[in-house]
Amino acid sequence: MNEFILPELYCPFPSQINKYADVLEDYSLEWVLRFNLLANESSYRRFCKSKFFWLVAVAYPYCKLEELKIVNDWISWLFIWDDQCDMSDLGKQPEVLKDFHKRFLEILNGSEIKSKDIPLGCALKDLRQRTLRTGKVEWFHHFLHAFEDYFHGCLQEASNRAQEIVPDVDTYIKIRRSSVGVNPSLALTEFCNQLIIPDFLRNHDLVKKIKIMTINILAWCNDIFSVSREMASGDVHNLVLVLHYQQQLTFEQAIKYAAEMHNQEVRSMMNLEASIPSFGEQADAELTKYISGMHAWISGTIDWYARSGRYQTRERLELVKS
Repeated sequence: MNEFILPELYCPFPSQINKYADVLEDYSLEWVLRFNLLANESSYRRFCKSKFFWLVAVAYPYCKLEELKIVNDWISWLFIWDDQCDMSDLGKQPEVLKDFHKRFLEILNGSEIKSKDIPLGCALKDLRQRTLRTGKVEWFHHFLHAFEDYFHGCLQEASNRAQEIVPDVDTYIKIRRSSVGVNPSLALTEFCNQLIIPDFLRNHDLVKKIKIMTINILAWCNDIFSVSREMASGDVHNLVLVLHYQQQLTFEQAIKYAAEMHNQEVRSMMNLEASIPSFGEQADAELTKYISGMHAWISGTIDWYARSGRYQTRERLELVKS
């Protein structure tokens, strides 16, 4: 596997950790094992080494314990499915992937489990039920839209792999905003903090732009840290690799360029935040918590990469079917 000296990424937001981090570590394997989401011993070791519980603890530092466990299981599900889309044969079979996504969305919308459903589908049913006991139905519909967006991004990447397409930079960035899975992860920030973001605020141009910037920052950060693994597995869906192929940069130049893009996006985001007007006392308080959640994801992700072994292996994966 190719190894690179990774540049330091700019992050002005302090890293914080949930007080239940130790409890979450003890809990983290319970749910994935109960639903048989890990195909074999290799998948088990990979999951343990990834330390997703730590990412959850630093990305949602103020979440209460019961909500934190639910969020931990959502994030675990997302990463397990993401690996299937990236590192198994499904990653080059868009039509098969489309069928899985269709069924997953049916389950998330309340469909009963069928005998042919795979464990990941059964796990979604459990997550839906547990989440709706605490989360508001209106928020859950917004969350489902975020999930649809994530599935759409995974499908676009699979289509590119099947056709052996290396997307141009702008096209890749747009696809990556969906496939990185930040949309549902940020929606979980609302769930954790029991936020009520009114539609006028959610759809405000400044708020939407800050959210897009957050997604870019997290996607590009991920691409920089995961580039060695994706090079080794032959996947081109990585900002560094797209810059390398489409702009004829060396790998070292492409990594540096991607880091500069990341750092500039953080600065631009901070400048934009400084220009946010007041929307009224209650809306301002909700928005402040929501943006703090974005900051927690940015700082927490960098902290997690320093501790996780997720991007140090590249074994092929297999799907648990029963």
